[in-house]
Amino acid sequence: MTAAALRALHVPGDPLILPNAWDADSARLVAEANFPVVATSSVAVAASLGYPDGEVAPVQEMFAAAARIARAVPVPVTVDAEGGYGLPGPEFADRLLATGAVGCNYEDTDHAGGGLRPVDEQAARLAAIREAAGADLVLNARIDVFLTAADARAVLPEAIERARAYLDAGADCVYPILLRDRDVLAEFVQAVRPAAVNANGPDFAALAELGVARISLGAGLWRDARGWLAEHLKSLR
Repeated sequence: MTAAALRALHVPGDPLILPNAWDADSARLVAEANFPVVATSSVAVAASLGYPDGEVAPVQEMFAAAARIARAVPVPVTVDAEGGYGLPGPEFADRLLATGAVGCNYEDTDHAGGGLRPVDEQAARLAAIREAAGADLVLNARIDVFLTAADARAVLPEAIERARAYLDAGADCVYPILLRDRDVLAEFVQAVRPAAVNANGPDFAALAELGVARISLGAGLWRDARGWLAEHLKSLR
């Protein structure tokens, strides 16, 4: 499946729902449930490989996991690629596309140095990926300012600045992760309109009303499955 097919599913007000998978088997379940796209969750994939989240897992193992998922399903795959694993844009694009994936999340957290990358630096990284990948990759630019913010409205101007810079650099979609405040999210969506915005579930109808184009469940399904298994093991014991 092509990046064009994935890109076309990003419709403001009629969002693409992404139940995030973590291995080939969970990806097959997503596809068999007739979801048109499989997305991955970095924390869940890393955990399945025996590592914590945050670019601790070796990049070759993360990309190998992505390749197994892409081979297992007949639908487009978009990969949570964290902050790019320190790879230059052309190498990142080549290695990601080689897995068979046609999209990715690309976040502005600097896992090597801590904190967020400066907006100009992150925009340049996105532009390099876009130049290398052309139209063959759907870029979902994650904006991490809300992850640690006590007041979502206070960091909204920075989030909008980052979103506009990332879109200008070639991102197809922007993702203000963990922006839970409905009013602030509505302002964000309006500020970047008509660009596609990714939000977090699970209130699909409310998010659709705000005009988001993509809804991620993140690590939710993995946590639910893991929680059920942990309790079931206790009962067996």
